[in-house]
Amino acid sequence: MSYPYVFTVFTPTYNRAQTLPRVYESLLLQTFRDFEWLIVDDGSSDHTRQLVEGWQAASKLPIRYVYQQNQGKSAALNRGVQEAQGELFLTLDSDDACVPRALERFKHYWDSIPAFEKPKFSAVTALCQYQDGRVAGDKFPRDILDSDTIEVTLRYKVSGDKWGFQRTDVLKQFPFAVGSEAKFVPESLTWYALSRKYKTRYVNEVLLTIFFDEASGEHLTSLNPRTMAGRLIFHSYMLNELISWLYISPSSVVRSAINFSRYSFGLGKGPVSQLKDLHSFTAQFLVALSQPLGFVMAVRDRRSF
Repeated sequence: MSYPYVFTVFTPTYNRAQTLPRVYESLLLQTFRDFEWLIVDDGSSDHTRQLVEGWQAASKLPIRYVYQQNQGKSAALNRGVQEAQGELFLTLDSDDACVPRALERFKHYWDSIPAFEKPKFSAVTALCQYQDGRVAGDKFPRDILDSDTIEVTLRYKVSGDKWGFQRTDVLKQFPFAVGSEAKFVPESLTWYALSRKYKTRYVNEVLLTIFFDEASGEHLTSLNPRTMAGRLIFHSYMLNELISWLYISPSSVVRSAINFSRYSFGLGKGPVSQLKDLHSFTAQFLVALSQPLGFVMAVRDRRSF
């Protein structure tokens, strides 16, 4: 398939007109110019539309704006993938900023994968930093590591925010989970499923700056009754599909058992009903042990809501 652009830089947004200019300014500074900026507005009620229309009129970079009724981040991501006109799909959140050479460096690392190996790869992922210059989370065990999301997370124990692109054609094969009760399903669910088929090149280079100081309002991913169902879907996947990783990464699997019980209680599922949703005795045993703590956490969540 032929694409008009190398990159689609995709920004899902919801009432973030106060931080979107930071994204825009960082894109204006990019040294690699073969990209479009695709914004999917998930039902904003602020002046996001007027802001973007002003940038479009200035014509300093290709910008497309799509508005949809509020459906959650997963639905916004799926809409973005379908609308994308770039070969490589790079999500840039509405309150962050990329370094001036971000797209240039991503293209460099993608091109460095040998041609005969490239069909096995779908992505390049890099490091992030906070606005004070501290690297977010852990670095990868090697400066260039060819692996996948499951192994990097569960075997190498790499945690913290990371940033990277995926091939657009691959993302179309793995749509983000959207349910009638789940406005947000953690993206990790898609990354885990995708990583069973494709590899990622991980690089120890900082290409994104994360900002928190100006955050306000409700995020598309914040914990609330609308996003709880999606989080439950993720932990159910961990317990039913990745339970074999218990012996390699017990803390990750046990954490999912606790959160599975927590969000199940939060959605009104009792102890017996929870166990019926699990496919193995090992998963049932872990959740049964976790239910007292899960119940306490669900009560705390309900009070915070």
